[in-house]
Amino acid sequence: MPPEQSLHIEHHLICEAEYLPSPNANERPDGEISLLVIHNISLPPGQFGGGHVAELFTNRLDPSAHPFFKEIEGLEVSAHMLIERDGGMTQFVPFDRRAWHAGQSCFDGREACNDFAIGIELEGTDDQPYTDAQYSQLAAVTRALLSEYPELTPERITGHSDIAPGRKTDPGPAFDWLRYRASLG
Repeated sequence: MPPEQSLHIEHHLICEAEYLPSPNANERPDGEISLLVIHNISLPPGQFGGGHVAELFTNRLDPSAHPFFKEIEGLEVSAHMLIERDGGMTQFVPFDRRAWHAGQSCFDGREACNDFAIGIELEGTDDQPYTDAQYSQLAAVTRALLSEYPELTPERITGHSDIAPGRKTDPGPAFDWLRYRASLG
């Protein structure tokens, strides 16, 4: 599907995102979009840049390129968007499709969050501060999503750790929720 069809809100709201389609997605069972999940990722862990996250999300990660990559070989995951340290953005899955980002999860008593959630990955770790560029881009994307999807509200924005407690820790204590929420205005 060409980017102009896939990124239905990109044209007027998120125009600086590159589109790199991930095969790790499918149709939402009900078409509902009512949750935003904030994640973090770095590959190898604690290292930024190198394009390895994009390789993971497009099933092109070379398991011989780093010892950690062997541990995640064959993993089929994705997110709707990745916001890199410099604020660069890549969209892997159109928002109206289900990305495979949350895994086993539960929000407000409802399981299988991928069915109704948008997942945004920040290039980072739980314990290293995120960049100003990332907060700026995340706020812009979030405002666009809140405007586009009426069931998505500020109260329905959460971290991966909140929907998968004990299994996930991201976006971690380094993520400034107060700063982020204040930026939504």
